[in-house]
Amino acid sequence: MRLPLLLLFCLVLPVSALAREVRGPARIIDGDTLELRGQVVRLLDIDAPETGQDCHGAPCGTEATAFLKRLTAGQQVTCQGDEMDAYDRLLARCSVDGRDLGAEMVLAGQAVAFRRYGLTYIDQEKVARIEGRGLWARGTPVMPWDYRAGRWQQTAASTPRADCPIKGNINGKGQRIYHTPYSAHYDRTRIDTARGERWFCSEAEALAAGWRAPYR
Repeated sequence: MRLPLLLLFCLVLPVSALAREVRGPARIIDGDTLELRGQVVRLLDIDAPETGQDCHGAPCGTEATAFLKRLTAGQQVTCQGDEMDAYDRLLARCSVDGRDLGAEMVLAGQAVAFRRYGLTYIDQEKVARIEGRGLWARGTPVMPWDYRAGRWQQTAASTPRADCPIKGNINGKGQRIYHTPYSAHYDRTRIDTARGERWFCSEAEALAAGWRAPYR
């Protein structure tokens, strides 16, 4: 059977070349992650404080999440990306009425430029830092990636295996939710292996086993 030319073309295209657009109201997971129509989206080239993170005593993690909620409240969000990460999240640039959400978050000091992956928002970060906006209001904060690494090392010593500190919890509704050391409810979460709860060494492992990340 001969395949149509268009189908043959699509089969040989690399996955990264197949751009995807998702549009609709957004549910905000944290300061750099949202969900549209069942697809979890990670905003490209920014890194927001983790939900449980504070910056010089201020709850910058929850503030970043709240700010992104205000930016998207009651709005149609459009996200465009051409790559999925290891957690099945669409890596994308998202906008509301033509305004780039990544740029808005960094300019307001609610996130920083994720230089490890791109330099798109370094100018916005410079403005936020000079003007003391958001997480820069009290000086230079701990960068989100350093906070994650620090929390991982801090909690590893008190877990059954130092290299597996992620808590795989089953809540009262039977939902399987994993909590990283930098999740908001990590410290209060207890693991009961008799109930089927368990420890994980990576988020990818937890996802593969059927657990999901917390919504807040």
